[in-house]
Amino acid sequence: MKRLLAFLTIALFVSPLFSQKYIAAARQDKLWGFVTEKGTWYVNPQFQHLRNYSEGRAAVMVDKKWGFLDENGGFAVNPQFVSVKDFHEGLAAVRVSKKWGFIDKNGSFAINPQYEAVRDFHDGRAMVRLAGKWGYISPDGNYIINPQYVHIESFNGGIAPAMMNKKWGYIDLNGAWVINAQFEKAGPFSDGIAVVRSAGKFGAIDKNGHFLINPQFEVMRDFHEGMAAVRLGKVWGFLNEEGKYAVNPQFVAVLDFHDGRAGVRQGKVWGFIDKNGRFVVNPQFEKVKDFYDGMARVRVGGLWGWINKNGGFVVNPQFPNCFDLVKLNK
Repeated sequence: MKRLLAFLTIALFVSPLFSQKYIAAARQDKLWGFVTEKGTWYVNPQFQHLRNYSEGRAAVMVDKKWGFLDENGGFAVNPQFVSVKDFHEGLAAVRVSKKWGFIDKNGSFAINPQYEAVRDFHDGRAMVRLAGKWGYISPDGNYIINPQYVHIESFNGGIAPAMMNKKWGYIDLNGAWVINAQFEKAGPFSDGIAVVRSAGKFGAIDKNGHFLINPQFEVMRDFHEGMAAVRLGKVWGFLNEEGKYAVNPQFVAVLDFHDGRAGVRQGKVWGFIDKNGRFVVNPQFEKVKDFYDGMARVRVGGLWGWINKNGGFVVNPQFPNCFDLVKLNK
């Protein structure tokens, strides 16, 4: 008990920059803490493992147990769980022994541990697995859709991919099939279009299950902001929702579009392009991550920092590792 109290005293040492809008998890040497958008420490490095803030709570590990920090860096929920996920819609999944349940922001169980596996709450429902089958529950723990699927994914636009008898199709919010299970793979819908694989090739369908882009690609990723990355031979480009090349295949590797930008690699260095394929940030980085709220992580000389959409540094490269800059209360 004395050890925990001593640790809590240390943990409460937080930089008094409460007006900062964005913070991110960052590592210094072997320990993690949180930095502001100016690169100054908000919570000093002291944790072996942690997760970014979500809804004003951040998961941290102490002595191999997980708890949650509040917005000021003090413990809202003391370390006690084997594993945890982030807070979404006021609830966080936590594992006790081998079972998962959900707690509120004060650490009280809203749904007792009982599931083999779970996903986060979105749009008032969470995926849970029981006896090897997946279903959906409400925030009070009642089943919206009973466990019956081998695999399911999140709903988007009222439709979710689901697997039955080794084939993927799509179900509605009540669990009824709106597109029968027939595909080898099926991605989420985005603006009414979803990427699927049939007979070994990828294409895209509408919400009626009709092909908008016939299966023809060996590798194709889900649509993001109206663009889908595809690989032709050894190079990548991007299709629009009509199945036409918006950006011709030419890059060694690509990320998906976020905030109107996509990371692309030419040779051994990364930059960012717009939806016309023009470079908005020239290739110069060892590694990059997606843009999030107008900022992206980039690595230079083995150290990570953040840039804005024009390529200017928001925080200079200085961290061996870091996460996205996120709003503290988002």
